[in-house]
Formats: sequence, C-alpha cells, structure tokens
Amino acid sequence: MKKKVLIVGAGIGGLATAIRLVKNGYKVEMLEKNEQAGGRLNQIKKDGFTFDTGPSFFSMSYEFEEFAKECGIQLPFEYVELDPLYTVNFRGDDKTYFLYKDIDKLAEQFADIEPDFKEKFERYMDKAGALFLDTVDIVIKQNFDSLAGYVWALMRVNPVHIPVLFKSFWNHVTKYFSSSQAQQIISLVAFFLGRTPFDTMGIYSLLSYTEFKHDGYYNVKGGMYKIIEGFVDVLKKENVKILYNTEIKGFTENNGVLQSLTDQNGKTWSADSYLINSDAAWFRGNIFKRPAYAPPKLDKMSWTMGYLTFYIGLKCKLPQVNHHNYYLGTNYKDYAENVMKDPGTLQKPYYYVNVLSKHNNDCAPEGCESLFFVCPVPNLYFKRDWSDKDQIVDSIIEDFSERIGTNIKDEIVSRTIYTPQVWQNRFNLHRGAGLGLSHNMNQIGIMRPRNIDEKYKNVFYVGASTVPGAGIPMAIISSKLAFKRIQQHVS
Repeated sequence: MKKKVLIVGAGIGGLATAIRLVKNGYKVEMLEKNEQAGGRLNQIKKDGFTFDTGPSFFSMSYEFEEFAKECGIQLPFEYVELDPLYTVNFRGDDKTYFLYKDIDKLAEQFADIEPDFKEKFERYMDKAGALFLDTVDIVIKQNFDSLAGYVWALMRVNPVHIPVLFKSFWNHVTKYFSSSQAQQIISLVAFFLGRTPFDTMGIYSLLSYTEFKHDGYYNVKGGMYKIIEGFVDVLKKENVKILYNTEIKGFTENNGVLQSLTDQNGKTWSADSYLINSDAAWFRGNIFKRPAYAPPKLDKMSWTMGYLTFYIGLKCKLPQVNHHNYYLGTNYKDYAENVMKDPGTLQKPYYYVNVLSKHNNDCAPEGCESLFFVCPVPNLYFKRDWSDKDQIVDSIIEDFSERIGTNIKDEIVSRTIYTPQVWQNRFNLHRGAGLGLSHNMNQIGIMRPRNIDEKYKNVFYVGASTVPGAGIPMAIISSKLAFKRIQQHVS
C-alpha cells in the first residue's frame, strides 16, 4: 500500500517535493492557503496585464535539469539565458552599466574609473569560484543530523576561506575594487539574500561566481510563473490533488507522531507523513506552539528585510528601458546600513524594475508594458504603518520617470501594491520578512530550523527558512533534502 504524504503549502519547494514523491511511488495530497499555487513565486493577472509577483529570474539552471532527470520528466517550462544580466543606473548619472558575462565588455565600462578592473575582477572571481566549489557540495547540499556532523563538514572546507567568514560582503568586495561604482555594483548581489552587503557574510561572494562564471541568470519564457504552472501540470497528470483556500490552524498528535492537521473550517487531514512548505520557523511557533518559536522568540531571530512591490500596467511602450534594471542613489552605504530599520530611508529609495513584457508580448496588451517594481524596505518589526504606501510608490514612479526621460504617471492604467503587511498576511511571513530567516552564521546549516521536526518524527519541512536557504535553486535543493528525509523515515 502506498504511503501517503500530506504537503502543506504549494510553493515551489512543496511542488518540487511532491513531484519527487509521486514519481517514487508515494501518494500525495496538497493543501494551499491561497487561491492558486506558487507561494512567493506567483502571478497577478489584472486589467489585461500579467505580472510576476516575486522572483523575476533565477540562477543555477542545472539544478532544474538535475531535478527533471531524477524525476524522469521533461522540464515543463522553457528558459533563456540573460546577457546582460541586468543594468545599473546611479541617480544623477546618465550612464547605465550593463552587467555582461563577457569580462572584456564588462571591464570596458569601468575604464575611466577603474582602469585595471579586468585584472581585479578576475582575482575576485577566482576567490568567489573557490568559495563556491569548496562549499556547495560539502555544506549546502547536505542534511545534517548533529552539530558534530556539521562541524566535521566545515572542517573539510579549505581552511584558506576561514578569514572570509569574519568579513562582511562589503569588506570583502572593497578589498578588490577601489571605485565606489564597482564596489556598489559587485556587492548588489548580497541584496538577493534579503539583507545588505554590510550585514551579509563575505562567504556569500560565491554568488558572484554563480552570476558571471558558473551558470548566469535565466528568464522563463512567458514569465516566471510558468515554472509553477508546469509543475502543477505534472502533478495533475499524476492525479495529485491540490486543495486551495485551505489554511491549517491546528493539529492532533500522539506519542511523538503527528496524527492530523485541522483547517480553518474544522476539517481534519491525515497522512503517514507531513511536509510543511509554510515558513519552517513560523509554522513551528504559530501552529505547533513551540516555545522556542513563540512570536517573542521569533522577533529575536535575524530576519530578512521587507519588500515593497508594486505592479504597473502602462498604455505605452518603454523601448529605452531594459528587462532587468537596478536604480541606485548617491548614498549607498548610508542607505544600506539603515534600510533594514529606518523608514526614513524611503525618502530616497533604491529599487529594481522588471519589464516583463519586454520579451513576453502576451503579458501586456498591444502597445503596452507590464512593470514590476521592488523596493527593499524595513520589515514590520521596524515599520508597522504602511498608510503612506501610495506616497512612497508615487515618489519611486517620479524618480523612475525622471531617469528614463518619460513621465509614466499619466500612462498608468493598472496599479497594485504589496506592502510587507500583504506579504505577511498572504504568505505567513513573520513581520513580513520577504525571504524568511536571514543567512548569518547562527542561522545556516545545522543552526537553521531543521527540515525534520524536533518532536514529531513524521513531520518534515521544505522552503526558505529551513535548509539550505532562500532562493529558487535553493528551493529545488531543499526539496531533494526533504525527500531524502521522508525516504529515510519510511524505510
């Protein structure tokens, strides 16, 4: 008789694990709080426009290819490599930097401010590559059952990297580059982890290697939500049911085994094993009522920043704007050091703009553009009142219009805003922290909430706040680690 696994949450981690399970003979049923699958990797369809709501590109494409091979499926979406990866513009400067993977084309843009950029960049990449190759298989792609096992794994990492553990990303980057523009542009990737270069460990400079050397970044044809739609289609063919608008509120247990979960309507759901794709720390505290994860304890943990995201439909085209764009100010250090906690930084915001319709004509009506803005902001621990959201969004739109030489205010025909409050309520994110728990020394590896429950031997976790961490490729790796846990339990 097939063993049944109940999965709570249909984010990318939950969907990927569901595919692994069903392809290996398990019976799978899924519950999803919201009206559609995807979690933070989601989609809005409104006023004739299509918007990706979360990640707008991904790295480590080989993780998807390996996943498809292990599951015996064809990858159910198409992706294309980005080159340039993205553009960067500084306030008050007409120059736009194009982040090419070709080092010569990249270095040429820094010729007047950092003449020896190519040599410096190659040295930086050598170190970033060594960090990646010496850690990813030993530390990131492993389940750990004890602190001793984790320490033993760390001891296998080349000790030459130890000094980087005690440096910030910013201090590591500034060791290689002297111009402020190069320092800021190269350190931008730290924001992808939900923190800033000033409070992210230098070891994460390995992400620069994944950007420029190892694999690059990729877009999905038709928008990022095609990943989710593809995964859901695979599960439909396997007769896996996803029950939407179903939120877990309670549970029953007996002698160290979870017996059932209860939804908002009082209905109970039971299985042999349970996989939680809700935030691993939040679920332990809010559903299982674990004292170590009670809200006051959660507040003492280190969380990622909040995100103010908004989705704009325009009745015009913007040929001068590229697909992926970062708009920076003139006070990078002050801004980054304060954006996590000081709402005042929003007076001069830094932000990202994705023009989804640039290469996806179906995502906007003819002659129109679909824009997705992301602005890093304090999470709800530091800024709880978002009644000023329209004022902040208006200021960003004004700044963007000035930089691109087109006033888009009167061209807007669709506008949707997600504040950290929306992210918190929609996706059960503690204090609206966009990427869940941060990745400091005390919250990585064995120190992160584990993907196997500390009390119930038949409960497992997948997603951003468990191992290995946040990001689309990490969710795919997380699904493999969770699947191994379930297999071990069943056997």
